[in-house]
Order: sequence, then C-alpha cells, then structure tokens
Amino acid sequence: MCGIVGYIGGKQAAPVLLDGLTKLEYRGYDSAGIAVLDPDGNIVIEKAKGRLSVLNEKIDGGRAVNGFCGIGHTRWATHGEPSENNAHPHCNDEKTIAAVHNGIIENYTELKDKLIRRGYSFYSATDTEVATKLVDYYYKKYNDPLRAISEFALRVRGSYALAVMNKDYPDTVFAIRKDSPMIIGVNGGEAFLASDVPAILKYTRNVYYVDNLQIARLEKGGVTFYNLDREEVEKETVEITWNAEAAEKGGFEHFMLKEIYEQPRVVTDTVNYVLKNGDFDFSEVGLTDKDFKKIKGIVIVGCGSAYHAGVVMQYVIEDLARVPVRVELASEFRYRNAVLNGELVVAISQSGETADTLAAVRAARDKGLKTMAIVNVLGSTIAREADYVFFTKAGPEISVATTKAYSAQLVAGYAFALKLAKIRGTVEKDEYSRIITELTSLPEKIRELLNCKEEIQKFAAKTLDRHDVFFIGRGLDYAVSVEGSLKLKEISYIHSEAYAAGELKHGTISLIENGTLVFGVLTQKNLIEKTVSNLVETKSRGALIAVVAEEGTNVPADFEQVFRIPVTDGRFAASLAVIPLQLFAYYLSVLRGNDVDKPRNLAKSVTVE
Repeated sequence: MCGIVGYIGGKQAAPVLLDGLTKLEYRGYDSAGIAVLDPDGNIVIEKAKGRLSVLNEKIDGGRAVNGFCGIGHTRWATHGEPSENNAHPHCNDEKTIAAVHNGIIENYTELKDKLIRRGYSFYSATDTEVATKLVDYYYKKYNDPLRAISEFALRVRGSYALAVMNKDYPDTVFAIRKDSPMIIGVNGGEAFLASDVPAILKYTRNVYYVDNLQIARLEKGGVTFYNLDREEVEKETVEITWNAEAAEKGGFEHFMLKEIYEQPRVVTDTVNYVLKNGDFDFSEVGLTDKDFKKIKGIVIVGCGSAYHAGVVMQYVIEDLARVPVRVELASEFRYRNAVLNGELVVAISQSGETADTLAAVRAARDKGLKTMAIVNVLGSTIAREADYVFFTKAGPEISVATTKAYSAQLVAGYAFALKLAKIRGTVEKDEYSRIITELTSLPEKIRELLNCKEEIQKFAAKTLDRHDVFFIGRGLDYAVSVEGSLKLKEISYIHSEAYAAGELKHGTISLIENGTLVFGVLTQKNLIEKTVSNLVETKSRGALIAVVAEEGTNVPADFEQVFRIPVTDGRFAASLAVIPLQLFAYYLSVLRGNDVDKPRNLAKSVTVE
C-alpha cells in the first residue's frame, strides 16, 4: 500500500519523482504529492487528491517545481479521509522539515497529545503529520537529524517507511524503515529511494534493501547506513535481474493481460530454478536432503491468492508425500494460540512484505519452528527472515490482481511436494520421472489455452449483466474455484462466492435464482460426477452453467458453456483450470469499463493490518 520515492542528483527532481510514482500506481492510492528543495533553499510542497494525473497536470509534469532533491508519495487513506490536506508530504509549521511515510503509527494519538502539550498544532487527520512533527521536535531538541530519527524510532509503535527532508541539510534525504519495504539505489552522481523496485528500475539495477530499524542518509551519488545508535554499518547491493521493459506493458492494453500471457515463461523459469538434469535440487533454496527428511508436518500460511495457492499445495503434498499439512490464513494464524509440534511453516507472499504473513513467520520463529518462504522479491523482509527461501521467477507483477505470481507459487509447491515425496520414498522412480515430465509440459499447455481467448471473450459479453456468480468444485477443483471467484470479484466488482460443491445443500443453494451464473470446475476424475450432479441441481433452479473441464470429459449437453483445458496429471490441473477463469474475469472487467490494473479500494501489497 502507498508508494514512496526520493531523488537526489543532477536532474530536476520533480519529473523523476512523478515518473517513479507512476511506476508505483499499482500499489493503490487516493492522493499524491511531492516535496522539492528549491534553488532558494525552501521546501516546496505540491499535493492533489485523486489520480497522479491530477498532480501531474497541476505542476505541469514537474516543470513548475524546480530543484534537485525531493521526495514523493502516493497515499492510501488509513487515518483521515482522502483529501489534499491529508495527502503527503507533511511538514512542520516552518516548512523546514517534510516527510512521507508508508505504514501505520499505532500510538499516534498518544504522541499527538504529547506534542500538543509542547505547543504543536495539527492541520490534518493523519498519523504521518504526527510522525513528521515528532521528528521536528527531536531535531529542535538535539540539533542532530540522525538522532531525531533514532529518537522517533524509539518512541513509535507500528510499521513505517519514513523519508525526511531537512532544509538545514540540502541535497540530503534521511530515511528509516520498520516492517514496511524500502529500497535505495545509487548510480553515478544520483541516489534514489523507493518502496518497490519498478520505481527506480530504469535508473539503476543495483539496490540496497534497507533493514528493519536501519537509518539511511542519501546524498548525491552515495548513501550511508546507520544503526539506531547512529553507528555506521556496511551493506552490500543486490543486483536486480529484471530489465526495465519487464515493468512496462509491452504493447498490451493492461498489465494484467500481459502478465496472464507471461505465465508459460514464468512457470518454466520457476521450475528450472530447482530442476537440474531431470531431478530437483533445492540447494539454492537452502534445503538439503537431510532437512527434507526432518519434515514431519507442514503449516502453510498466506493471504488472498497466496493462501489459495497454499490450499492447492496442501492437496498435492498430502497426496504425493503423505505428510500432514494444514493451511491457515496468516491473519488468523498470528492471533491463534495454535498447537504446533515442530512443523515446517511455509509462508507464501508475492511481495515478501505482506504484513500478516511476515507476522506469522515471526510467530513461528518465536515458537522455534523452521520457516520456508515462497516469495517473488529478492531481498524482501520475509525472504530475509525465513530459514529457507524459494524465489519464484515471475518478475515484476504490476497489476493488483495476481495471475503470473499465483501460477509461479503453484509450481513452486508442486516441485516442493515432488522432492519431499522422493526423499520420503512415497513415489516410485518411474512415476517420479513421469510426473516431472507432466510438470515440465505445463507451459506449452498454458500457451495452448491462451490461444483460445476469443471463446472466453464472447462468453464474458453474454454474461455482462450478472449480479451474482458462484464457483463450485471438489478437492483441488474447490481450491481453483476460490481463486477464480476472487479474480472475478476484485476486478469486476460483481458479487461472487466459491463453495465446496458438497456444501450447496447446506444453505447455499437457496441463493440460486433464475439466471444466476454458476461455474463448475471439473478436473478431478473421481469427483466429476458428484460435482456435475450439484451443477444439475442449480440448473434445475434456473442457473446458467459454465464449466472448466479437460478434453474428453463428458459434460451434460444443456450446460451453456464448456471451457476445455488440455489433459494433465490431476494434481497439476489447477495450473490449467485457472487460466480461463483469469481471462473471464479480465474480459468481463474490461467490458464493464473498470480500471483492470488498479481496482477500487485495493492495493497490490498489503503492508499494514
């Protein structure tokens, strides 16, 4: 949520800040602003409510604001309604200090009361203004910008990525983070700050991932890091292997469609990360055969689509490796006093910064459990804190609705399950090789599915006026249904729910009316007849039926739509069945005139509770 950028160098700062904020629009926001130190040494702040285009027009693409040092922000309202007044950057009364902030200051009310008693007044309803004036208070007390920030960190509770400009220190930006992402890049005589890689990818590929409670001092062409005692610390850069074009649309109308079409490559690259010479090697993940042998149980945690990928992973691991697995919403796991007995905790997160999933990892670590992260971002907080890390190879995912990252998480789970099964001896050698062949054939089968988009477009046009859509399936098909329903609701704004098909008679079927669209997922051969029977029950009550089924599967002739997928090992069918559901959600959303890549009220990375 929210986006932060910062720049110091030889270019005009405002256009660079606007460009960086544009690359962070996918994170979700409702207002935007920048602060730039002008040639006279004054901090100039410009803000606007709404899309970044409003701010861009207000300051003529940045040309109306001169200066070579600045910070910028896209805000997602938490404290205080969306407004220009509540937008970042915020400043002290003298406009000598300005700051932008991602996260939530949990004790901001208490801090605000203390500052009011010390003569401060407030013009906004935000916790960020409180953070800014707290830094100002300690700067005035100690006349030391580093100490002001360390005193700030010692007194606030919550999460934050904070960037501060100080008029007394021109051409300098100070920054600190706790549980909210922040990266810093240096190239030649320039320094860049951002909350995510795409904002600075066109300027540099070498970045520093700022550690928790680490202070950074950015100056032209350099950055110095400090701990909270203001002692210098050494850090190494990480090279980002994505190219700048990876974060561009590449001729597609929307990032979501581009990312759907990137799935064959993403699946190939993620499998090849651990598949070496026909066998799985998890040494880059950090797992040895001895580590696999120690696994007696697994707990998977995640949020949203990552949780859904975990549900698929549960079915596949238990079927192949015969190890007990349970899947938990990270937001529930962290608050439940769970009974744990040495399980491996697998945390799934595209960004590696998801607040609840990070908290679940820390809760597991506090209980003495080993953790494995399945993440897409090198250097992310979850990646750094987990014992083992499986990096999915999805590249930058810009659209809020995940597609390719979800597919990468699925195949990471398949690979893990197969390796565990081999180590435990629950799969024969020939069967192991056959399954690997099936796994490596998935990209071509996905590519084949993507060539059938016209049929999905036509069906989306026919069902444009639906008010309720239900997805049903059994076993792995239920796991796919949940993801298909989420894709539809988050970008089309149509009410949608997914149910285990066997639960229909326990209340849900009362919701079926004439014309209600019901999707059935039919890939698990031993369960197809039962799910078809459930679909027939809904049809007899007026439902319009669409199904996703493998080639050759018998489907009642009176079902209105059948989306066929190639035949594969049933354990991997989720990777194919989800494709038509992604495309259906995409085309329906486009036809409804929605902003597909930036759906209302949503953010790409949920870094606050």
